[in-house]
Amino acid sequence: MSAAEQLLAVYQQQKGQEIAVGDWLLIDQARIDAFAQATGDLQWIHIDPQRAAVESPYKSTIAHGFLTLSLLPLLTQANAAGQFEKNYPGMRLRVNYGLNKVRFPAPVKPGDRLRAHTSILDASMAGNGVEIIYLLTIEIDGTDKPACVAEQVIRVYP
Repeated sequence: MSAAEQLLAVYQQQKGQEIAVGDWLLIDQARIDAFAQATGDLQWIHIDPQRAAVESPYKSTIAHGFLTLSLLPLLTQANAAGQFEKNYPGMRLRVNYGLNKVRFPAPVKPGDRLRAHTSILDASMAGNGVEIIYLLTIEIDGTDKPACVAEQVIRVYP
């Protein structure tokens, strides 16, 4: 059995299971402002706390949904030292293949803490590698609705 087939067997056994919960990450206005500058999305609801306090239905600024999405590697600790070897034994390369579905059910405000819950939706062979579909749920501390729910597609190769 090849390394890819062995990895596939491991992930197929974990299908439907939560496999990881990340650490909490504080989202502050400075991070929101830096993202706004980097992306050119300077809408007042993200960067003007005074106006947002008066005009926003959330009574504060909110993080960009794409900021939350961009934090997936950090929130899942996918690129942390030693994490690749642990999660993908026998593999040498991981490629972010894309997203099947992304939703932002609840706004993220400055001062909110986020963390990622990772589950396996599916795993299959993809050429000489393995395609894994993760369900990522980004929790906001103290709220019922998540900040983000996404299906992320990863391919790993021996």
